[in-house]
Parts: sequence; C-alpha cells; structure tokens
Amino acid sequence: MKVLITGGAGFIGCNTASFYLGKGADVAVIDDLSRKGAAENLEWLKGLGEVRFFRQDIRDRKGLEAAVKECGDVDLVFHMAAQVAVTTSVEDPRTDFEINALGTFNLLEAVRAAGTDPVIIFASTNKVYGEMTDLAVANDGARYRFAEMPGGIPESRQLDFHSPYGCSKGCADQYVIDYSRIYGLRTVCMRQSCIYGPRQFGVEDQGWVAHFTIAAAKGKPITVYGDGMQVRDILHVKDLVELFHLAYEKIDDVKGMAFNVGGGPGNQMSLLELIEFLSRRSGKNIDPVFDQWRPGDQKVYVSDITKAGKVLGWEPRIDKAAGVEMLWEWVSGNKGLFRDF
Repeated sequence: MKVLITGGAGFIGCNTASFYLGKGADVAVIDDLSRKGAAENLEWLKGLGEVRFFRQDIRDRKGLEAAVKECGDVDLVFHMAAQVAVTTSVEDPRTDFEINALGTFNLLEAVRAAGTDPVIIFASTNKVYGEMTDLAVANDGARYRFAEMPGGIPESRQLDFHSPYGCSKGCADQYVIDYSRIYGLRTVCMRQSCIYGPRQFGVEDQGWVAHFTIAAAKGKPITVYGDGMQVRDILHVKDLVELFHLAYEKIDDVKGMAFNVGGGPGNQMSLLELIEFLSRRSGKNIDPVFDQWRPGDQKVYVSDITKAGKVLGWEPRIDKAAGVEMLWEWVSGNKGLFRDF
C-alpha cells in the first residue's frame, strides 16, 4: 500500500503517517517544514520506518506536480497541508488563500494529472459553518451550549464561511467535493472539530488543548480570549486516524461526501474546564489572563457525528478525560521538545 500525505510532518499528518507505517505501508510526506515542531515530527517519523520526504510548498504548482508524479501509483492521499489559524488569516488573508484554497486546487489538479485514481481524504474544518449566529446559545453558568441542538451540528447545516480562514478552507472543501462529482475523483471531506493528542505543538491561535497543556506543564501563563466558557467537542487524534482508515476501506460508499468529525456531544469541554483539569494535574493554581473575543470565534461548536456512525460504523473510543490525561503525560515526558515555547 502506498500513502502520500501533504502536511505529513504536522500534528495530524505525522500521526496518520505513523499509523500507516505500522501497517507496513510505503509512506511519502510532502511538507515545507514551516510549522513549529514539523522538523521534530519528521525526525520522529524517520525513526519509525522508511519515509520518502519531499520538502515542497503546495503553492508551487509545478513543484507539487513533480512530487506527486514521483510518488507514483499511490493508493491513498491525505491532504493536511494548510494555514491553520483564523487570526493569521485575518492578518494575512492573501497567504491564507494561496495555501488553503489555491494549494488544495493545485493538489487536486496534480492528482488528476497523474491519472492514478487514489482515494483523497481532505482535512476540512467546522469553520465552514461560520459563527452560526442564528442558533440560540444558552449559558448554564459554567459553559455555553446549543439551546435547541443537543446533538450538535449536522452536515446538512448551511455553509457560511466567516473569516478569511473560513473562506479559504470552505473553498477548498467545496472543490474537493466537486472534483468527485465532475471528475470522478474518490474524495472525502472531514470537517474536523478540535483534534488533540501527541506530537501537537499547539500555539496561542491554534491547537488550544495542546497549547494550554504545554503552558501548564512549563509553568507559563495562559491567555483566554473571551470568557473561557466557550465549548468544543474534542477528539483524540487516534480516533480521527481510525475514521480516516474506515473511509478509505469503504470509499465506494462515501466518495464525494463530507463528514462532521469531533468528539460529539459526549466529549464537550470548555476552556475553563481544561484549565481546571490542568490545575489539578500540575498541582498549581492556574489563573488565566482574559482578553477580547477573536473574530469568528464560536461560543459553542459540537459535531453531530451520527452520519459517521451510520455510514462508517465509527465512534470515538477515547473519552475526553482519558485523552487529556494521555496528552498531559506525553507533554510532561517530552518537555525538551518545547524549549522555544
């Protein structure tokens, strides 16, 4: 089996690569190593097995086409390479567009030109649904919740791109789906909520579960944008990768589809709840600094994962308590990786 992963030295990418190396697959990684921690993740991967590596920016059409062509007849392509932060997209919307929208288009065209017909799984985002200001949000005094949608947001929810990041990823999301309709590519979109786990070098504007955990382990301050009661459904990366593989195995049933992917209603966590856990686990009282809300930040987002359950027979196996504990143990045992944090 041959697997190609763009952004393969990133958090989700390297965990996906590790999974397939464990299955004896021939794994190729395309990455420009611009993301903090990517070089360290690549070295870790190389220690697990033989990995073909292409240092390549997905904005470079010809370079990307050459890399995809050199990989040969691959069975499965994961497109993980992206600009991943809303705040960065607001500051520099052109770069955000070029990486997320144009970069995805470049990849689709490179795969189409290669003519090898692999399965393509794209890491999309819940930001394609925007701020969802029409939905009533309640506050129980400790965290926000949907007042009338306890099961979370389904795939039938109207798309409403908000922020340059939402626009660029939403554009890419729709291209991936349409290339299945128009050109017959076997594509799947995974509209991901908050994914967390080992090898995640979370920073302030992206990867909040890891960012808070790293800060707590190193005794660094934590800034909360908003009131901290905002809620996400968190999903451990191992569960995500298992879903990826199920989609690959059942591609004839799911090609051209999008799935909302997260921990679901049973794995909701607010920022303040995570800080409370980290205070107990570190043995230190964490008193965060509060700042203004950021553009496009949803007070609550929970994925309705019913479709993935019905179509793919998938559900999260690692609950939030066990998963966050696992992340704490990994960060605590690898503090040397966060010297520049």
